[in-house]
Amino acid sequence: MARECDNTSCTKEDCSTCKDRQTGGIPKERCNDFSEIHRVIGVISGKGGVGKSFVAASLANQLAEKGYRVGILDADVTGPSIPKMYGLTGAATANDNGIEPMVTKNGIKVISVNLLLPTEETPVIWRGPVIANMVKQFWTDVIWEELDYLLVDMPPGTGDVPLTVFQSLPVDGVVIVTSPQDLVRMIVKKAYNMADMMHVPVLGIVENYSYVKCPDCGKELKVFGESHIEEIAEELKVPLLGKMPLEPQFAACADEGRFQDVENAYLTGGVQAMPAIEK
Repeated sequence: MARECDNTSCTKEDCSTCKDRQTGGIPKERCNDFSEIHRVIGVISGKGGVGKSFVAASLANQLAEKGYRVGILDADVTGPSIPKMYGLTGAATANDNGIEPMVTKNGIKVISVNLLLPTEETPVIWRGPVIANMVKQFWTDVIWEELDYLLVDMPPGTGDVPLTVFQSLPVDGVVIVTSPQDLVRMIVKKAYNMADMMHVPVLGIVENYSYVKCPDCGKELKVFGESHIEEIAEELKVPLLGKMPLEPQFAACADEGRFQDVENAYLTGGVQAMPAIEK
């Protein structure tokens, strides 16, 4: 049976009225009957272009390397990038039980709108409620089977899709991704406050684009300005999970569909921050 709540005496029939799996009075959606997902982790940001998908995929690689069963739900419907990063092409298949996710070379299960469209260049020109419903179907209709961790790569901001994920999925925690610009404090707090309002724990903050190393002398060049992420993390009382530089090798792996080869040592606190698996 899929994990619907922390009350082991519950049955699926109880979940529509169970107070333990509600946010703002809205009951959580049941996942696919052929799925059992132990932990759901959101990867969020207050703005776009900060490398959220990169962090989600890096965390997935780390967890898979440690032997966990991992999936990525690409909830960034209008700007999906996960399939391209892992070199996944073609169309996902379906049967009477639901939609089959595709699997990366390192064993990570992936579902994304780009695996359901005619081509990866086909634009998604849908209104917000339609997009949000598609994300919900990625939870209810996809045959994930048994996963230890499902990472949800969310679109930026605090709009329809993040709200749908927080309200409809049993999210166990979120990781906030940001960058070093001066406006970071406001952007991080928007993401933090949304998670807090939805009663979802913030597992930590990751700073991307912290610096780039000069290829000649090795000096760290802070092209986006000085970082203040340590003081922001301290102010919010959440862990800083890593500060990541611009790394051309990682970018090349993503562009060439080889992200399974990336071992992101800069994301030092990622796996340690994940909530423990209860089976």
